[in-house]
Amino acid sequence: MTKLSVNINKIATLRNSRGGDLPNVVRTALDCERFGAQGITVHPRPDERHIRYQDVRDLKKVLSTEFNIEGNPIDSFTKLVMEVVPAQVTLVPDAPDAITSNNGWDTKKHLGYLREMVDTFHSKGIRVSIFLNPDVEMVRYAKETGTDRIEFYTEAYANEYAAGREEAIAPYLKAAEEAQSLGLGINAGHDLNLENLGYFNRTIPGLLEVSIGHALIADALYLGLENTIQLYRRELK
Repeated sequence: MTKLSVNINKIATLRNSRGGDLPNVVRTALDCERFGAQGITVHPRPDERHIRYQDVRDLKKVLSTEFNIEGNPIDSFTKLVMEVVPAQVTLVPDAPDAITSNNGWDTKKHLGYLREMVDTFHSKGIRVSIFLNPDVEMVRYAKETGTDRIEFYTEAYANEYAAGREEAIAPYLKAAEEAQSLGLGINAGHDLNLENLGYFNRTIPGLLEVSIGHALIADALYLGLENTIQLYRRELK
């Protein structure tokens, strides 16, 4: 069964919009675990516009499921991850002013840099995943970095799903088969939702984990957080 990691950035965004501590990020994460989430994901950015670095430290103390920290491995991010030592770090090449992640790594161009970062996080026993577009060549060079997993950037799949799901998933399937042949674990995330998640999960071989935040939190406004997490879990069976 593919694991569900709930990204709680949107909870922090709501808290920060008003000041104070409502909703409480740590309590929400613990509730997500209690309701069936098999992991918690955060993506701290340098400007701390949603998840703050202190949130990451506070979460590490109390979480019982897998903790996944996403981000661009600039110095401050790397120091935070090496301090906190989560189960997994997901390397994302997002610019500081990006609203959300919007591209995967060029693993050929940045091979040396990514290899260095993978070695750094491995020295603390942290599993590493590299955020990728569904491109066979990028998968092959990702293998050369020494990473444990890749995470497919699934916005293109989500955007094209309604027009034709077979065509939308085709490049992901090809890249996933290459990843499997190379012994890489496969994660996925970005714009996956209750409509498109089940088909992606059934079609992509070896899918280990999905990280979902925006759609899940939006659904929870109507359906309730506990019910929503169970609905997403159901799509992953």
